[in-house]
Amino acid sequence: MAEVIWLIPAFPLFGFLVLVVFGRRLGDPLAGYFATAMIGASFVVSVAAFFDLLSLPADERSEVVTLFSWLPVGSLQVDMAFLADPLSITMCLFVTGVGALIHLYAVGYMHGDAKFSKFFLYMNLFAFAMLVLVLGENLLVTFLGWEGVGTCSYFLIAFWQTRQSAATAGKKAFVTNRVGDFGFMLAMFLAFGAVGSLSYTVLNGAAEEGLLAVTTATAIGGLLFLGAVGKSAQLPLYFWLPDAMEGPTPVSALIHAATMVTAGVFLMVRVNPVLAVSADWLLPMIAWIGAITALFAATIAVAQNDIKRVLAYSTVSQLGYMSSPSGRAPTWWPSST
Repeated sequence: MAEVIWLIPAFPLFGFLVLVVFGRRLGDPLAGYFATAMIGASFVVSVAAFFDLLSLPADERSEVVTLFSWLPVGSLQVDMAFLADPLSITMCLFVTGVGALIHLYAVGYMHGDAKFSKFFLYMNLFAFAMLVLVLGENLLVTFLGWEGVGTCSYFLIAFWQTRQSAATAGKKAFVTNRVGDFGFMLAMFLAFGAVGSLSYTVLNGAAEEGLLAVTTATAIGGLLFLGAVGKSAQLPLYFWLPDAMEGPTPVSALIHAATMVTAGVFLMVRVNPVLAVSADWLLPMIAWIGAITALFAATIAVAQNDIKRVLAYSTVSQLGYMSSPSGRAPTWWPSST
């Protein structure tokens, strides 16, 4: 498995590079079919990796694949590395599987568009960034993909930039996500200061072994949740997602499906051990924000006439359910007895 994990993000990256150079020559519909084939190839590798994980004992289903040393600066040692475990590979299956179907649908939907090849160029780049996000072995690699999907979402939502509403929606999504990114960056600084590493293995291990102070764990968890609020459209940063419907329909599907909006939920699951040792008030706060978002967005959806906006608010509502933490139960949580 370690020998092929890098192929999962490599295929859409290759598709992006080819479309940059030869996109106009391929034209409509070959550029679309080529982009779809690249995502499909990533899906095949993801399926192979998934079954390879299943064949291993439960306690051995984790593999770190280091590509190269990225930032060897003093005590800051950051590798460009991927973490293949049940969480990341399952996310890869969703991103590549659903993404391939959306790419295939977009071939017909975008037929005749003057910027046909450029659209699929952005779609492949988005898929690459999302796969880097979910496969990242450390916070910095995840942040690289995190910023990538944010940038690509701007390109895709505002793809028809001659429409004022689409251009405004793209800018709103970009700026709103930057608010959450600020929290993510501060969390990285705190994590490095506390454990001397940005690796999830080191950070989560320190939390599980009691080496992470409650105050520090609370600050890291809270700041990462701020990033999740922006990316997964939770209150009060939910308003960019309904407006994202101004982009082409395949973009709405790509953002609302198992891709960009689930990144925040994924991040909360990835740092679950840190949340588990945080202060008693953090998990209830996250749960309440998720519950209020679910009720608030579902109520708004009832009053909408545009089916795409109904789906958008429904997505915000469902993300509210998903954002509730799965770590240590808060003190007010009823016991199983």
